[in-house]
Amino acid sequence: MADVSPAARQGAPAARPWFGLLVAAGVLLLLIAAPLLPAVWREVPAALRLPLSDWIEGGMNWLARDAAIGGLAFSDVTRALAAAAQWPIEALQVLLAEGWIHGAGFNKVQLVPPLSWLGITLATALLAWRISGRGLAVMTLVAGLYLALFGLWTSAMTTLASVLICVVAALVLGLAIGIRAHRSPGMEPAVRAVMNVMQTVPIFSYLLPTLLLFGYGPSAALFATVVYALPPMVHATVLALRSVPPETLELARMTGCSRRQTLWQVELPVALPRLAIGLNQVVMMTLNMVIIASMIGAGGLGYDVLRALRRLDFGAGFEAGMGIVALAVVLDRLTQAAARNQSIGRRRLWSRRDSLIALALLAVPTALSYLLPALAVWPKGLSLTSAPFWNAAVSFINQNFFDPLEAIRTFMLLNVMNPFRDALAALPWSAAVALLALAGWRLGGWRVGGGIAAMAMFIVITGYWLPATGSVYLTLLAVAGALAVGMPFGIWVSARPRWHQPVQLLLDTLQTLPTLVYLLPAVMLFRNGDFSALIAISSYAVAPAIRYGIAGMAHVPSERVEAAAMSGCSKWQTFVHIRLPAALPTLLLGVNQTVMMALSMLVIAALVGTRELGQEVFTALSQGLPGPGITAGLCVACIALIADALLKSGAARAARHQGEAHA
Repeated sequence: MADVSPAARQGAPAARPWFGLLVAAGVLLLLIAAPLLPAVWREVPAALRLPLSDWIEGGMNWLARDAAIGGLAFSDVTRALAAAAQWPIEALQVLLAEGWIHGAGFNKVQLVPPLSWLGITLATALLAWRISGRGLAVMTLVAGLYLALFGLWTSAMTTLASVLICVVAALVLGLAIGIRAHRSPGMEPAVRAVMNVMQTVPIFSYLLPTLLLFGYGPSAALFATVVYALPPMVHATVLALRSVPPETLELARMTGCSRRQTLWQVELPVALPRLAIGLNQVVMMTLNMVIIASMIGAGGLGYDVLRALRRLDFGAGFEAGMGIVALAVVLDRLTQAAARNQSIGRRRLWSRRDSLIALALLAVPTALSYLLPALAVWPKGLSLTSAPFWNAAVSFINQNFFDPLEAIRTFMLLNVMNPFRDALAALPWSAAVALLALAGWRLGGWRVGGGIAAMAMFIVITGYWLPATGSVYLTLLAVAGALAVGMPFGIWVSARPRWHQPVQLLLDTLQTLPTLVYLLPAVMLFRNGDFSALIAISSYAVAPAIRYGIAGMAHVPSERVEAAAMSGCSKWQTFVHIRLPAALPTLLLGVNQTVMMALSMLVIAALVGTRELGQEVFTALSQGLPGPGITAGLCVACIALIADALLKSGAARAARHQGEAHA
C-alpha cells in the first residue's frame, strides 16, 4: 500500500463517499415517507401527458392500410417480402427437417428424406474437430445424439433453418449499416443511438409491428428476429473497422487501392476477427428470439417450449429447452473457435479433402435412410425421455414442501416486495426525475444528467409512470438477489483456478437456456405472481454477476496485492482495501449487465401475471394493439438506458479514482 499517496487519501475524493451516503439516506427517507404524502403529488398532470400511443397506433395503421409507394400499397410490399422470405426457409426445412413431401393428410408421401441426423452430426463434428479439436468434436456428437434420441431432431432442424436465414440476413444488413456508419462520421452517433435503443426494447415489442405488416408465420418471425439481432453486428462492424491500424490504410492508399478495394481487400480482412465476434453475438441473439418468435408461427424448439409452458409440463419444457441449449452451445463454440482462429492467424484448417469427407458423411447415411428410416428421423417408439422424472420431482417437492415454500412466498410478498412496490409507486414523479438527474450529473456531468432527465420525462408524458415503477421495483429486487448470490460466488471462484472451467460451462448453459424455461419451475413451485417472476428474473440474471465477479478479481494488478502482503495486511484487509477497490470498475460493469439481463427477462415474466410495463407490452401483443405495445416497450428501453448511463458513468468514475489513487 506504499504506492498510495497521502493526497489520494485526502481531499475531495475522500469526501465523495459521504455525499453518496447522504443521498442514499435521503432517498431511503423519501421512500419511507412517500406513502404518507398527498396523492396529488404523485399524479402526473393531464397537461403533461401526450397521446403517444394513439399517434403510434395511427401511424402503424396508416402504414398497414393506406400508405403507398408509387401507387403500390406499402402492405403489398411487406407481404411480398414475407412471401419472398418464405421460400428459402421452406427450402432449408425440406433439406434439414421434412424432406420432399407430396400430398397432404393421409395421402402424404415422403418422396425424398431429409439429410440424415447421423450425417449432419458427423459432418459437424468433423468441422468442430478441424477448427477447435477433440473436445468440441465430442461435444458436437453428444449434442447431436441428444437431439436425435430424445425426439427433438426435427424441431431442432426447423429452428436451425430459421437461425441460418436470420443470421445471414442480420450479417449482411449489419455489415452494410456498420460500413456506412463508419464512413460517415456524422451518421455514426445517430446509428449508435438507434442501435442502443433497439437493444433495450423488449422482444415482444418487435412482434407487434411485424404481425401488422408481415402477417403470421415463419417469414414474419424472420423479420422480427433479424431486427432484434441486428444491433450487435452493427456495433461490431463499426468497432472492427475503427480498429484497423492507420498505417495499414495508408499503405493501401500508397499502393493505389481504390476505396472499394481498400474495404474488401484490406479493412474487412484485417477486421475479420472482431467481425467474427459480432457474428457470434448475432447467433446468440437469434437463438434467444427463437421461443418468442414461435408465438407468431416460427415453430421448432421454441414452439415446443411454449406449448409445454401452456400445459405446465416442466419435464417436456426442460427437454426442449436443453435442446435449444445443445444447439446454441454448438453454434456458439463453432463461431467462437472461428473468431479465435482468425485472431491468431490460423487459417486454411479446412481442406478440399475435408470437404469431400463431409459430403460423404452427409450422403451415405442419407442414402441408407431409404432402407433404414431411423437414419432420417429416430423412431418415436425408441425415443428417450426424462420428462416423467422431472415432473415427478416437481410433484414431490410440491407435495412435501408446500408449506415452507408458501411461507417463504408469503413472507417475501408481505414484508419485502409489496412494501417496496407501494413505496416506489407513491414516490412523487418530480422528485424521482430530479434524483435521477442529480445522480447522472454527479457521476457523468451535465450531459449525462440531462439525458437521464429527458428519458425519465419521456416515461412521464407517455402516461406509463406507474407501470414503470412496477418494472423498476421488480428489476431492483431481482438484481439485488442475483448480485447477492452471483458476485460473492464469482469472487470465491476467482481464487480457485480449477473451478474456472466447470463454472464457465455452467454460465454458458445458463445464458443459452431459453428464457421461458426459467419460468417453468418458478410457476410450478410458487404459482403465478410477482414472486415467481422475481425467482425467474434473478435466476436468469445471475450469470453475468458471477462472470464479472470472476473477471473483476482477475483484473486486480498483482503488484498491488504483493505490496499489501509485504506491508503486513491480512487477507481480509487486502480484499477490502486493495482487491475490491481495484475490481470496482469491472464489478460495476457486471452490475450493469445484470440489470440489462433482468430487464430483458422482465417482459417474459409478464406471462406469469406481473403488473408492470412487461404486462402492458404482452397485453398489447395479445390484443393486437401496436401503439400501447411499442410505447410501453420504449419506456422499458428508457429504464435500461438510464441504468446503463448511471452504471457506466459510475464505472468510469471509479476507474479514474483508481488511476488517481495509484498514480
